[in-house]
Amino acid sequence: MRTGLKLGALLLALSMGAAACGGGDDDGSGVGSSESSNLPTEIGEGEGELNLIAWSGYVEDGSNDKAFDWVTPFEEKTGCKVNVKYGDTSDEMVTLMRQGGGAEYDGVSASGDASNRLIAGGDVAEVNIDLIEGYDDVMGALQEPGHNTVDGKHYGVPYLWGPNVLMYNTDVVKETPSSWDVTFEEDSPYAGQVTAYDSPIYIADAAVYLMTHNPDLGITDPYELTEEQLDAAIDLLTEQSAIIGKYWAAYSDEIDGFASGDLAIGTAWPYQVNVLQSDDEPVEAVVPEEGVTGWADTWMISSNAEHPNCMYEWMSWTMRPEVQAQAATWFGGTPSLTTACEPLTKAIGKSADTVYHCGDETFLEDIFLWKTPLPDCGDDRGQVCTDYSEWTTRWQEVRGG
Repeated sequence: MRTGLKLGALLLALSMGAAACGGGDDDGSGVGSSESSNLPTEIGEGEGELNLIAWSGYVEDGSNDKAFDWVTPFEEKTGCKVNVKYGDTSDEMVTLMRQGGGAEYDGVSASGDASNRLIAGGDVAEVNIDLIEGYDDVMGALQEPGHNTVDGKHYGVPYLWGPNVLMYNTDVVKETPSSWDVTFEEDSPYAGQVTAYDSPIYIADAAVYLMTHNPDLGITDPYELTEEQLDAAIDLLTEQSAIIGKYWAAYSDEIDGFASGDLAIGTAWPYQVNVLQSDDEPVEAVVPEEGVTGWADTWMISSNAEHPNCMYEWMSWTMRPEVQAQAATWFGGTPSLTTACEPLTKAIGKSADTVYHCGDETFLEDIFLWKTPLPDCGDDRGQVCTDYSEWTTRWQEVRGG
């Protein structure tokens, strides 16, 4: 688990005032719905408790660092006591959301490779964004993205986003890498010290590489792969496995590998870069010339939430600029709210623009954000693409399962 960042000048002095959205029902009976729709029309009195599934660093209550606490003021304002279960992977989060008939947890911070599965499975409910103050300030590309919006229906509110960067140890990798080739090609000078994300969604990273280095495959979207294109990606990943020192699923495994010197280069979230640099480890990160995959996380409410009012209050709370800026500073992601850029800049200075790319629509649009692979290719090819279940099976081939 994270031990806290040495952020010093980066500390955020935030004033956590009234909740972004509130107003209870007269009878306090719960989320009110119109007769013609299952969407709530108002937020009722909180039920006193909220059970969340989240990525580590997304629900800070000051216990790791007193300067980073957006949970306590939420609890004081709403009366909703927050309990959180941290997940290491999207697959784990999907499994957790389906436990106990889907009533065990009220909500989840889902990445794009989980959110579509949760929507398709009926595990999460449509959200009335009219009850979420500040939604108009969300970056354009995240207003209604395919990973959380289906047929014009919103299934959550955006939180943080970021690229899957190429992280490297500057004591080992003397020259700044410009390509992913040092992590994919068998003649990599860092063979045995390369790391990669242990998840079927990592197949998309291989597809991004092939888009540049094998254009004859005709890959236009790394998540919409035909059998032939998937075969090519699996072949590349199988070859890569020979130079992998360690795959990581839990971010802490990659952090430990870089800190010990066992790992020197590989794909990473900004979170790992942030933690290692804060511990004075010699690491840097770049966006290679082929481009990158990435993630944009959504707070989603369970279809069977036992505390729906508290979950709506939480979604509203996380859409406050100060909250997203504080979460971004702690985690190393980028806020979805353009209005969070000013408090983020006050906290971390110019890197809000140069590193986080806060409010940078062009940078965001160039990232291949995680989404669940489906049979429908999303174009005139029709139903000839491979779905996530097939990706999962093929990934086990790479991993020797």
